[in-house]
Amino acid sequence: MSTMHEIDYKIFGDSMQFIEVELDPMEAAVAEAGAMMYMDDGIEMETIFGDGSQQSSGFLGSLMSAGKRLITGESLFMTVFQNRGTGKKRVAFGAPYPGKIIPVHLAEVGGELLAQKDAFLCAAKGVSLGIAFTKRFGAGLFGGEGFILERLQGDGLTFIHAGGTIYERELGAGEVLRVDTGCIVAFQPSVDYNIEYVGKIKTAFFGGEGLFFATLRGPGRIWVQSLPLSRLAGRITAASPQTGRGGKEEGSVLGGLGRLLGGDE
Repeated sequence: MSTMHEIDYKIFGDSMQFIEVELDPMEAAVAEAGAMMYMDDGIEMETIFGDGSQQSSGFLGSLMSAGKRLITGESLFMTVFQNRGTGKKRVAFGAPYPGKIIPVHLAEVGGELLAQKDAFLCAAKGVSLGIAFTKRFGAGLFGGEGFILERLQGDGLTFIHAGGTIYERELGAGEVLRVDTGCIVAFQPSVDYNIEYVGKIKTAFFGGEGLFFATLRGPGRIWVQSLPLSRLAGRITAASPQTGRGGKEEGSVLGGLGRLLGGDE
């Protein structure tokens, strides 16, 4: 028997999206603290300790749930929005930066999804948020953004956010896709995730792509983003006149050499 709340939704906007969730009486949605955009009168907010999945009992269970979120760098608290009024009510959540909101029905992907630690936006009440460590030593040592992943479990709707344009693909058994580690948004647990060395030292140092990339091996569904938050932040910092770091070669080691020769610290 499903323990998830069945919710209806609409996604608005193009590059800066927000999602409006429609709740029947006593239905609820859970979201990251600070994600709410607006809500109808009759919806009540409750800050909870942990992920709000109602799958853990007592204070110890809540503490363990909150501890998992702390490890991923997220807030210890989440917010539940429940319709305590009569009739349908709506609550909206805004995306944190330019990109797309992706609805995923967990029941349709095997009841579990692994996502980057900042990908989760909101979900139907009852979806469990946990952590997943990469299985391979190489992924843990060199994966950077992919070392600790969020584990979303349940059979309800969850909404994840990704930067730029989204590429969704179904990998066949044994099919491999090489991806920048920051560009991975989410994938099914059946997909094997690992980190590989670029191979050529000149490519690594002058190509601007780093020393390592991720390999995703099927079978399973994957979601990839064209603009990771870390890349967006890096570009904004590089272009800021206050930092004095603007220049053509910011994407590679040449930018660092230019700053060094120019006397910048």
